[in-house]
Amino acid sequence: MIKFLHTRVRVADLQKSLDFYCKHCGFEVFKGPNTSPQGNQIVHLQLPGNDHMLELTYSPDFKVEFPEDLMHTCIGVDDIKAFCQKLEDDGVEVWPENWKEKEDFSMAFITDPDGYEVEILPNQR
Repeated sequence: MIKFLHTRVRVADLQKSLDFYCKHCGFEVFKGPNTSPQGNQIVHLQLPGNDHMLELTYSPDFKVEFPEDLMHTCIGVDDIKAFCQKLEDDGVEVWPENWKEKEDFSMAFITDPDGYEVEILPNQR
């Protein structure tokens, strides 16, 4: 069997990204921070009950740049409106900006400290 283990994203400030993903998206540190043989600082994050991990990689000599809309991650939540309201209460911008007025609201986005988008969808039941 082949398993999908992790997705790596490069970050400009490891602590800032850790704070964002743990505080706002519910991730927990699974492993790290560790230093790779190449000198990168690496932290593996995991959502409780999930096997797939998000690997945050900080390299002091690497400038984080990527084309707009190159990639995004996606998390599923049980109550998307309540989750988005908590994000806004914590000062995180949720878009589309008129999400509260939408009756059939079922998708939102937030942006991490490096500009990576995080999509928010309702959990599939």
